[in-house]
Amino acid sequence: MSYHMKILDKMQRRATIWILGAFKTSPTEGIEAIAGIISIKFHLQKLARRSQIRPFALPTNHIIRNLMDDLPNLFMKPNPHSVRSLTNRQKNIAKGHLIDSCNKAYGIFLSFSPLNLEFTPGFHITDNFLDCFSFNSVNKKEKDKIYAQELDEMVLRISSSPSTALVITDASIKSDIATSISHIHLANHPLIKMVHHAAFITSMEVELLTIRYGINQACIKEGVSKIIVVTDSIHAVKKIFNSKLHPYQSHTTAILSELRHFFKTNQENSIEFWECPSCLKWRFHNDVDKDSKSFNLTPSFLCKISWDYCKKTDSDDIINQWKITFQALDGKGKHFLDLVDDNLNIIEPAYTKGGP
Repeated sequence: MSYHMKILDKMQRRATIWILGAFKTSPTEGIEAIAGIISIKFHLQKLARRSQIRPFALPTNHIIRNLMDDLPNLFMKPNPHSVRSLTNRQKNIAKGHLIDSCNKAYGIFLSFSPLNLEFTPGFHITDNFLDCFSFNSVNKKEKDKIYAQELDEMVLRISSSPSTALVITDASIKSDIATSISHIHLANHPLIKMVHHAAFITSMEVELLTIRYGINQACIKEGVSKIIVVTDSIHAVKKIFNSKLHPYQSHTTAILSELRHFFKTNQENSIEFWECPSCLKWRFHNDVDKDSKSFNLTPSFLCKISWDYCKKTDSDDIINQWKITFQALDGKGKHFLDLVDDNLNIIEPAYTKGGP
């Protein structure tokens, strides 16, 4: 194993030198840090952890999922070939990758639903109700004041319409506790405020959760034929209509089901999504943003974590190990200079789009 690791280390070192145009005598750890390439040892550890949670993205009828039996059916006999049927002694003897995945399954709530009817070609909401929803994104070339005026004009247009619901959403995460806030404005109705909390989920998931609750509340109001959702995460909204496999399908299927029922009720029903970045400080969204950041909660009980959050924490753990090892080793070179940002803080590796 050490022989193969040396070969991989040499390959990565050559690639790093080629990327930076560094001297061949440059210290390996130092040039890897500058290039933003994690050590091959830690990279393999990250891949191993990722592979442990990968089976949860498979359909429930897949043979590996049957062996894992992570979704036991109370009305069916337990699978005699599943890992669950093994004793603790047998599991310790086996010590396989499937055993590790099963142990991890107990702490993760499932978020994939690839066989759901909502993602079936020809039945998907984009195939049947394409004209019923639209997006209004911020134009980067457009000034903030102009876009804020457009938002104000939109509110003025619907202020006297009892059939239009304005849903303004925002979310924040503090100490692994996510807070989602929705303000629902209806003509001749008092303001409706909705607050929800969730633990150990990512920012994308809490944004989808907020939009989901806001749409659900607007759909059950009588006489509503148009819903306008204002959010600072238009990229999360577009995930709703994405039929590809992703770890947010448990939320998107619920939203799609609600919208399908809303569109079927009346062919004139529609929904619009407006982007409103927090930096715009638009008054209605700013109120929701302040509310979402006013809560300071801590987890008071054990609960499962999401698949995406597990993937993130595994990557963060590997990166932290890399940081500690990098600072302790002399392989970075005696003259290695730490890079700093505008606030003179040392720039450190971070989890971005799956990690390094």
